[in-house]
Amino acid sequence: VQLQASGGGLVQAGDSLRLSCAASGRSINDKVMAWFRQAPGKEHEFVAAVTWGGKNTYYGDSVKGRFTISRDNAINTVYLQMNTLKPEDTAVYYCAARSSWLARTLQRYEYWGQGTQVTVSS
Repeated sequence: VQLQASGGGLVQAGDSLRLSCAASGRSINDKVMAWFRQAPGKEHEFVAAVTWGGKNTYYGDSVKGRFTISRDNAINTVYLQMNTLKPEDTAVYYCAARSSWLARTLQRYEYWGQGTQVTVSS
């Protein structure tokens, strides 16, 4: 599975942004999909995950209530809607795919692609 994240950019605090992750190579229908982020000088941080059918979602504490993960299996795409952005949300955002159950560390995912930069100015 090849994953390509897009939709990042430079926004102001309080703005919204929607990231997309397009998968190719094979279907993601049987995979848990997740978003991680990495700020300069920091470790990868779990942001959100969604199970196969999209029914169950999980979020990191720092984004709960502001971010929403969703998926459209028909077009092999996962989204991350980010509202009320804060300067501390500035990071490179990556999407990842995993065949087994939810994990909150990027190294436990079989697939992840190049990220997209999100910069939030104060």
